[in-house]
Amino acid sequence: MSDGRIYLIGLGPGDRGLLTPDALDALGRCDAIIGYDGYMEQVRDLTDGKQLVSMPLGKEMERAAKACELAASGMSVAVISSGDAGVYGMAGPVFEHLAASGWNGSAPAVTVVPAVSAAQAAASVLGAPLMQDFCAISLSDLMTPWDTIRKRLDAAAHGDFVIALYNPRSQRRRKQIIEARGIVMRHRAAETPVGIVRNACRPDQQAALTTLGELERHFERIDMFTTLIIGNSTTYIHGGRMVTPRGYANPREV
Repeated sequence: MSDGRIYLIGLGPGDRGLLTPDALDALGRCDAIIGYDGYMEQVRDLTDGKQLVSMPLGKEMERAAKACELAASGMSVAVISSGDAGVYGMAGPVFEHLAASGWNGSAPAVTVVPAVSAAQAAASVLGAPLMQDFCAISLSDLMTPWDTIRKRLDAAAHGDFVIALYNPRSQRRRKQIIEARGIVMRHRAAETPVGIVRNACRPDQQAALTTLGELERHFERIDMFTTLIIGNSTTYIHGGRMVTPRGYANPREV
């Protein structure tokens, strides 16, 4: 491999104000940009004079291979993801491809540019739900067996983690969210707050607060653009906001 460079860039939740200066700088310095069709539209005004490689969802490994190919030719390549590239983004596929290709760790150089993740964006819309230990679990079983996801849901609920659910429901996957709710309810009260945020920090943002017991009434509004945050045993709703106190010893003020 030659002296090319790969930038793994997260675009944040979508609002240009939440694109970090480092990400903007890396996009300006690259020769080529590779990404999912929809993400390309978010940075279309930043692409003049650059080679663009756009691929549909499901082509993650192909995008990774193309990035490595262009970097091997000496180009600086930006591989873009929504949210943070290191959270269910393209950082993993690129490093996997490099490892399989015998990468020596330096050529091409690889820079991961951190960004605002979907969980962070959703949390900002909801209030302060992530103030204690939390975890992120994707309900997509395209790359992870559903039985493994079940075990993770059960463990997270049993451990009283606040849970951010990614990829909760799609046109093909409609039953996973139903089962996930049932698993969490083995360990959480029906009154546990749940925040539902679709297109967080985008112009068409939608948000709602509900409970585990009432969540099934909202299933039809949940899709791949939605992030759910399930509170823990101390989470409550006040003033239209979802709040997890900083610690278990802090009493709720009413």
